[in-house]
Amino acid sequence: MTCEGCSNAVTRVLSRLGVVSPSDVEYEIDLPNKKVVIQSDNHSVDQLLETLKKTGKEARHLSSK
Repeated sequence: MTCEGCSNAVTRVLSRLGVVSPSDVEYEIDLPNKKVVIQSDNHSVDQLLETLKKTGKEARHLSSK
């Protein structure tokens, strides 16, 4: 992610995951460090990566907490 447009694209694709409540997917975009931190109990890492790839940007899993 390099700009606000990228950030908006991430927000847009994550909002389409079909969440039941706002707590299903929580995320924080760190634009200066080009990262998005996602917390989801209902979606696998693979699902989240595939969703993020719909932005046209590279997406990879860095770590789990």
